[in-house]
Amino acid sequence: MPPAKRPKSDAKSKSRNVEPRPTIADLEGESEFAELARKHWLKTTRRATKTKVKNEVLKSGIWDVLEKNGFPYKSLLVLEGLQTVESYLWPGYSEDSSNFHVLLIALITNVKAREKLETWSIFEDRPAEFSSFFTRVLSMTLDQTLSLTIRTHLLCFIIYAFQSLDWASVRKECAPLVSVGIWHNLSTESKRETKLGQNPQLRKAWKAAGKRYESADDATKARLRFERAWLYTLALDFLRLLYEEKRKDDHVLYCERFVEFVSDLLSQLPTRRYVNTLLQDLHILPALQLSPMYTDEENALLRDQCSLLSHYVHFTIDDQTGAQHSRTEAYDRHCTELAKLQRVALRHFKDKLTVLALSNYGSIDRRSELENLLEALTDEEMKRLATLLELRTEYPELVKVSIDRSFLMEVLLSTYEKRKTFQEVTQDTSILPTEDSLFDQGLLRTDNYDGSKPLALPKLKLQYLSVGDFLWRALVLYRCESFYGIRKDIGDALKRLRPESKRPGETTFTGFSRMALPISRPSILEVVPALVGDDKPSAVNAEISLDVRRLADNIRREWDSLRPDDVVFLVAVDASLSKAIPNGSNRTISEAQKLGVVSVRTAEIAQIMDDKGKSIRDPTAYFNGHNRSPTRRVQLRLDPRTYKEDIDRVAKGKPDIYERINLVVRRSGRENNFKPVLESIRSLCLSEVPLASWLHENFLGYGDPAGATYKHLPNRIGKLDFRDTFLDWQHLVESLPGKTIEPGDDVTASFGPPYVLESVDKPPEEKMTKKSKKRRRDAEPSLIAEVETYKVSTYKPPNTGPYPVDAPKLNSVRFTPAQIDAIISGSQPGLTVIVGPPGTGKTDVATQVINNIYHNFPEQRTLLIAHSNQALNQLFAKIVALDIDERHLLRLGHGEEDLDTDGSFSKHGRVESFLEIRDRYLVEVNRLAASIGAPGAHGNSAETAGYFNSVYIQPAWAKFTELAKADNSSAADIIQAFPFHNYFANAPQPLFPSDGDREVVLDIANGCYYHISKMFSELADVLPFEILRRDRDKANYLLTNEARIIAMTSTHAAMRRTEIASLGFHYDNVVMEEAAQITEVESFIPLAMQKPKDGQMALQRVVLCGDHYQNSPVIQSLAFRHYANLEQSLFSRFVRLGIPVITLDQQGRARPSIAALYQWRYPNLGNLPHVESLKEFQTANAGFKYDYQFIHVPDYKGRGEVEPTPHFIQNLGEAEYAVAIYQYMRLLGYPASKISILATYAGQRALIKDVLSHRCAKNAIFGLPKIVTTVDKYQGEQNDYIILSLTRTSRVGYLRDIRRLTVALSRARLGLYILGRREVFEACYELRPAFELLLQRPDKLALATGEMWPSERIQTEEDGTAVPGEAVMEGVEHLGQFVYEMTTTKVQQLRAERGLPETAESTEQMLQPITEEDEVGYAGASDEDASEDVVPGDGVEAAEA
Repeated sequence: MPPAKRPKSDAKSKSRNVEPRPTIADLEGESEFAELARKHWLKTTRRATKTKVKNEVLKSGIWDVLEKNGFPYKSLLVLEGLQTVESYLWPGYSEDSSNFHVLLIALITNVKAREKLETWSIFEDRPAEFSSFFTRVLSMTLDQTLSLTIRTHLLCFIIYAFQSLDWASVRKECAPLVSVGIWHNLSTESKRETKLGQNPQLRKAWKAAGKRYESADDATKARLRFERAWLYTLALDFLRLLYEEKRKDDHVLYCERFVEFVSDLLSQLPTRRYVNTLLQDLHILPALQLSPMYTDEENALLRDQCSLLSHYVHFTIDDQTGAQHSRTEAYDRHCTELAKLQRVALRHFKDKLTVLALSNYGSIDRRSELENLLEALTDEEMKRLATLLELRTEYPELVKVSIDRSFLMEVLLSTYEKRKTFQEVTQDTSILPTEDSLFDQGLLRTDNYDGSKPLALPKLKLQYLSVGDFLWRALVLYRCESFYGIRKDIGDALKRLRPESKRPGETTFTGFSRMALPISRPSILEVVPALVGDDKPSAVNAEISLDVRRLADNIRREWDSLRPDDVVFLVAVDASLSKAIPNGSNRTISEAQKLGVVSVRTAEIAQIMDDKGKSIRDPTAYFNGHNRSPTRRVQLRLDPRTYKEDIDRVAKGKPDIYERINLVVRRSGRENNFKPVLESIRSLCLSEVPLASWLHENFLGYGDPAGATYKHLPNRIGKLDFRDTFLDWQHLVESLPGKTIEPGDDVTASFGPPYVLESVDKPPEEKMTKKSKKRRRDAEPSLIAEVETYKVSTYKPPNTGPYPVDAPKLNSVRFTPAQIDAIISGSQPGLTVIVGPPGTGKTDVATQVINNIYHNFPEQRTLLIAHSNQALNQLFAKIVALDIDERHLLRLGHGEEDLDTDGSFSKHGRVESFLEIRDRYLVEVNRLAASIGAPGAHGNSAETAGYFNSVYIQPAWAKFTELAKADNSSAADIIQAFPFHNYFANAPQPLFPSDGDREVVLDIANGCYYHISKMFSELADVLPFEILRRDRDKANYLLTNEARIIAMTSTHAAMRRTEIASLGFHYDNVVMEEAAQITEVESFIPLAMQKPKDGQMALQRVVLCGDHYQNSPVIQSLAFRHYANLEQSLFSRFVRLGIPVITLDQQGRARPSIAALYQWRYPNLGNLPHVESLKEFQTANAGFKYDYQFIHVPDYKGRGEVEPTPHFIQNLGEAEYAVAIYQYMRLLGYPASKISILATYAGQRALIKDVLSHRCAKNAIFGLPKIVTTVDKYQGEQNDYIILSLTRTSRVGYLRDIRRLTVALSRARLGLYILGRREVFEACYELRPAFELLLQRPDKLALATGEMWPSERIQTEEDGTAVPGEAVMEGVEHLGQFVYEMTTTKVQQLRAERGLPETAESTEQMLQPITEEDEVGYAGASDEDASEDVVPGDGVEAAEA
């Protein structure tokens, strides 16, 4: 037996500064809260009695315990896990409930929000009580008798509520708090009147609010007064705390949360509209920047948050209409404000401010100049100037903040100084990391994010201020997340390299990393002078030398696979840095110093050469040759801006950074495309590229949610050819339930396909000319007509030729009514959102939509986008199988090599294919010429073939057509006159039936000519490829002119957006598969990959297919995933916004019994008839009593889960059990290709692979399963039999995210065997619906011995029924022994069959049963596994990407 891999020390994981998480013992054991729960609300007897909450239990049993310990998060998590809100606090809530009751509900709701669990649905059933509860929370936020800790928790509750405005109950409570009524609190009536006069709608809203107040009763008036004063009072209290002399940490945390809250309000138009005016009137920003709390060195987070708040306060947008200001418009508005200042100065302060009044705008919008000019005023004059400019000059006494001269000066300067627009800030933002940006304090904060404090990051939310605002947020977040990953990779490489310094200034690397190589300093080859008007070099070229002689072959090949444009990092490492701080010093060591990082510079590879300077175009071929050199010379392009800054620093006497560089670090390709993606986002941010006008409002989250669907668009197409979508008349009628189907005018009864559907509905009503930014989510979209009516007609499809290959490929899928609804919508212009639960045929629907568009709109082009190469290839394989000409298909990116089709669809492959088509057709042209006796070399080129067609073929056909049209011509005459008899002599004979009438003969003749004309048409398409010489020109011509269906991954689209748009590429439709797994910015970029035509986007259709109930986009850092919501997809946001979706409602993947495990997530999900009628779904799984089973796995060798390295979680018992089940199935004859083993963690996947390699890999009886992977990586895949290891034994882990559980349960078609710890998962509230079904069956594996695969036994649903040969496995050792005995018997049988000797010790050793003393240990995280996309835990869990 091989030596076991031993786990690495747990010390590292134990030392991590992570808040403890509740274990199963806290929820199920004898803990204080668990006992309380069992006694009062988790009683075993479930009688339907009204919940009565005892205040004594709340006060002494829960509140006092929490308060005494400072409200520890673990205790709140325990209460949440014990279903305290769902089962006790909320059912028992009434208006008379105590304050402790209200506070506990708010505290536990915050926990749910922080854990990303569903929350608001709990309160939906009692709207009146929810309103009362919410009002009490609002009152408590203003109650200064409560501690700041509690008020901070309450403020977090309000923040979460304002992030959930898609819930009608929450929106109803939040909207009045930010309505026009808050303008009652503006400093002066004159200011309010000025504001109201700026927009007629404002005046109207103000009057309506006044009337509502006047007509209300006393109680309602009191509520309205409270609502309009709430935010104002909260803001004043914030100002008071800023200037509090005796500050504590909880003061700072409260203020940080308040800044987060107001930033959130200003980042969405409905909440910004009136709030921004109030906050500016209160001088929130100047007050914050002048406060002692802001200037305190320790409060760097507050300062960063202030910058973000300032960005939103001054964002260049009209707060009322939402119109984005261009840079020119923003400057014009700034000048208008300056003009107002100058008029007031000239009129009232002529003596002292004449210079200010008469200066040009450019000289007074700089802070320093303006301050100098205003210094001449006295304190009283300064105050009077502010009053005349309608600026607030005093606060209420309670605030205890005096507005003195310095305060007023700051207010005036911040009001009138010129600020950079977000576009100008974006232009100055570097997208290439240096040591400063990688180790920036704001970025480092994200490392330890656990939800307890806010961050200075923008958030992706339900609505955006403008497209520019969305792109700015996306750029900031994507940049931060990329830099986070780069820093992590550089840090990991350095830890493995173990730098040491024996002498000052000298660093040696004693370890090894496959991702980094020590180098000598780079030499600067060339600094190209700056372009006109620029101050930085236009290019900087450098060279480094790599020595790969000590690298293993596989690692050398990785370094050799570097290509031009790949990004590498040049790092200067000084190991003495971390030891340079003397003992006892107060200075803290920075993160960069701990790693020994002096500097980091980013470079792009220009070319790779050998040691003699010869360029290597194909590294693999070159370095596999005999004369390969161990040295590589790599030419690099450095960032000119950073280089100029470095040289300027050297000129000032600082050390040269490039002299100290001693390491080059690379990253794996899939992670290292940050630069082109960031460049794409930045170029969009700086451009005026608009969205299609019909999609603009819906994208931002405003207007009518149904406004972009085809029924509401003026360009709805009345008549569409659905070709092979419907299989027969009955299918057509079944597919359109509730709609009237009328045969067309020329037919009277039912008839076969193809069907052309013409809508006879009345035209859509005129849309309101007045644009509204109000959400009308609750209003039902108006129906076009009571019942939709379709007039159906048909036509005879043209004859396409006499050869079998000419026959069109037809769809054979009998689409369901929901699928037909999606196909009809997707074929029409507008937005179509298709929700496809597992196994419901999303891909078939998308394929048919593309097919319909292709044939109905031959001039249109379609962009096909998917999250992964795998999904794209699945979709492409189905498209190739339809009646779509392969000439018009193009696949961009590097996934094409995995495409399981005969043709090559990459750019290079398509060009080659065109030339192959040419060669094939030119042979046919020569044959055709010979058949009609035309002399000459007509098949020399596509050009000569074109001449041959116009000189010989077209005249011959014209002559034939003239004769055929003659009234007196018979069928025999037409056959005799047909000019191409000899050419079609190799077609199936007879070409013309002897008994065919005139019409039949003409149809065949037309089909023959169609075949010939198609040949010449394709040769005409090939002609440009004969003329163009360069491969690049051919490829670009193919993209811009020839291809009609262009497929690429979302990442490739993001990387190549600028390049593709610059070619003049235009397209009309976007179909996006797996849209719920694509980040929002990567969903946006494919919608904006072309330049506008006449100021408008040509985009006509957007079809999004996905499932928001399955996994979201994978984001590594918890801070970006949860706080900034970077995991939000455009698809899920559209669903939240209430945009109409079409949900596919019948699955055809799994047995109905297995589908029931996840059908509770999809209320209307049914089963297609074939999963109930086909034999494979009715037959039992050979050797198993049940088709699915949850198998309880206790501790194995005294251990459950272990964590050898952080987030690398393993469970040996489950790994051995999974492999034993696999071995058992293989012994029964199950094909290995039909079995997949899934794990929930990367660590468990590595361990299962380790056990498999030990027990199965070298034994032909077993072999290896089709795949061993993680649940996340297997989304979109399926197999007949799935073995699933849940891994965790201390707590549920990330499976508590129901989306992951849904993916895990929906991968199997025929058999699902789940290994896990019963008590951990059955106690989880969120997973209860699935586990109640799973645990109705015994939790010990039940076998049916004596069967071989495939079984003939019919699967019975009655669990109590015994099956022949039933055997229950008591545990992994029992199953291991059973498999061992079966294997021994099998081996002896095989020996006997082949006449081999009776014993073979080596084989026996491999078949040892699993015992307690088994030596298989835990697989450590190898270098390869460590580089996997493992999503670090939230303190919560580690998720596999």
